Amino acid sequence: MSNIRLNLIAAACENMGIGKNNDIPWKLKKEMAYFNRMTKTTIDPTKQNLVIMGRRTWDSVPEKYRPFSGRLNLVLTKQPDVLKSTVPSDVMVFGSLDEAVKAVATNENIEKIWIIGGSHIYKEAINHPCCDQIYLTEIRKSFDCDTFFPEIGEGFKLLDDHSAEAIPVPIEKQSENDVEYYFRIYKRIV
Repeated sequence: MSNIRLNLIAAACENMGIGKNNDIPWKLKKEMAYFNRMTKTTIDPTKQNLVIMGRRTWDSVPEKYRPFSGRLNLVLTKQPDVLKSTVPSDVMVFGSLDEAVKAVATNENIEKIWIIGGSHIYKEAINHPCCDQIYLTEIRKSFDCDTFFPEIGEGFKLLDDHSAEAIPVPIEKQSENDVEYYFRIYKRIV
C-alpha cells in the first residue's frame, strides 16, 4: 500500500463549511472547472484517475453527471451490497477506505487517486497513512453550512509554490460572483 498516494480535493468557506442539505452552497463555475480539470487530467493518456466518495456525496451528484466521466468512480458505504445493486456496473463499491485502497493498489491503469467527499471520508483520508496532498479551495466568504471539512492538523504544510505540480494550479487570488478564493495545496510532512 505504500506506493498509493491519496489526494483530497475540496472547497471550503471561511467556517470550513463544504455543504448544506447535501448540496454545495455556492455556485462557482471556475472553481468547479478546476475540480473537474484536477480530477480528470492525467499525464499518461493511457491511464485514468480514480475518484473516491462517500454514498451521500454520490447521491448529491445530479444523475446526469454520475458516474463522473473520464474517471474511475468508487463509492464508500456501510452497506456495499445494497448500493452495488443501484449503481452502474462500472462503479466500484467498498465498505471502507482501507478495503478500497487495497483493492486498487495493484491497478496500473490508475494515475492519481482523488478523495472528493464528504466530511467523514475526508477525515478518514486525512488520517490515512497514504494521504499525500490536500487541494483545498479556500473561499473567502461565509456560507450557511451543515457539513464541514475536518481539521487538517500539523502533519501537513501549506505549499507556497505550486510550480512543481504536473497540472498547473494557480496561486493568485480567484474571483467570481463577488466571491474571492484561493487554490491551496497542503503536503504531508510527517
